Amino acid sequence: MVEDLRLDSLEGVGPVTTRKLSDAGVHNVMDLIVRGPVEIAEITGMEKDTAEKIVNKARQHLVETGLISKDFVTATEVYKRRQDIGKISTGTNCLDTLFDGGVETQALTEVYGEFGSGKTQFAHTLAVMVQKPKAEGGLDGGVLYIDTENTFRPERIVSIAQAHEMDPEKVLDRIIVARAYNSAHQTLILEEAGPVIEENNVKLIVVDSAVGLFRAEYLGRGTLSNRQQKLNHFVHMLSRIAETYNCAALATNQVMASPDVFFGDPTRPIGGNVVAHTSTYRIYFKKSGKKRIARMVDSPHHPEEEVIFGLGEAGVIDPEDTEKKVAKKPAKKLSKKEKESEPEPEIIVSSTELQMVEPTEDADSDDLMSLEE
Repeated sequence: MVEDLRLDSLEGVGPVTTRKLSDAGVHNVMDLIVRGPVEIAEITGMEKDTAEKIVNKARQHLVETGLISKDFVTATEVYKRRQDIGKISTGTNCLDTLFDGGVETQALTEVYGEFGSGKTQFAHTLAVMVQKPKAEGGLDGGVLYIDTENTFRPERIVSIAQAHEMDPEKVLDRIIVARAYNSAHQTLILEEAGPVIEENNVKLIVVDSAVGLFRAEYLGRGTLSNRQQKLNHFVHMLSRIAETYNCAALATNQVMASPDVFFGDPTRPIGGNVVAHTSTYRIYFKKSGKKRIARMVDSPHHPEEEVIFGLGEAGVIDPEDTEKKVAKKPAKKLSKKEKESEPEPEIIVSSTELQMVEPTEDADSDDLMSLEE
């Protein structure tokens, strides 16, 4: 299979073109599909028509090998193909119900919410659950974790793995962490992700958070157009990678308070329509005391519903797991005879306490009221 994905396996792609594509970060046939003809022409300097021919050959090659579907297929074939899509269990009944079994591969799932709503905890939990065997709700695959906010904590992975009775060292070894320092670096990491995904059998790509660096770098209305173009390129590439490499993509997103909302929840995800239209599934996390609420906001087939979940040692947990009550020892009841025989408490008042206290000019009203009483 690896040999079939080599660039020189395509007809008309010789050593010179292969070297030019490799230098531009295109390492295999799948990368050609992910990047597209327009971007291939820009990064390599080749003619647009030449780039289109190479990308079309790559698409046809993947169709023949069965990695992607044909151009025209019946709905029955699409339905059968979707039965083979993998799902990553969240480890909870409530969230699995919301996702209809788990987070899907070949799709971009966006989770947004205010700080402390559980987005990063959810990402950490999925990074552990995806490594479980398929019989236990996982995909027996690795993880590519793109950390843009320096919130990845291996200690949290260890505690979640131990709660699920997994070997923490093995779990950590299968998570590839890439720390992004700016939006350009974040995009570059994703562009170079192809070989990493293949070598480590990556089945989950986490971007936490996807829009944070773009939001911090492009300030003001004057930069909005440029920001949205860069962001559009990033989220579309993330979506294409998930579909082409048959892995799940999870992107967390920040929120803002919409000033024109007078009634209801003013919380809105950032990124605008670019992120909204690209995301396959969109879920809203919000805090409700010690519990959390997850709502399916946008989906091609899921109903718009809400579920309640919690956070614990195992990451995201079912709400009933947070309601473990500590049994209190009941107080000993005294019998009527014991109550009568029990001595009355002795009240001792000193002579100084019985003296009159003259109110001073500095005493406030509360002190005067206490004296009068």
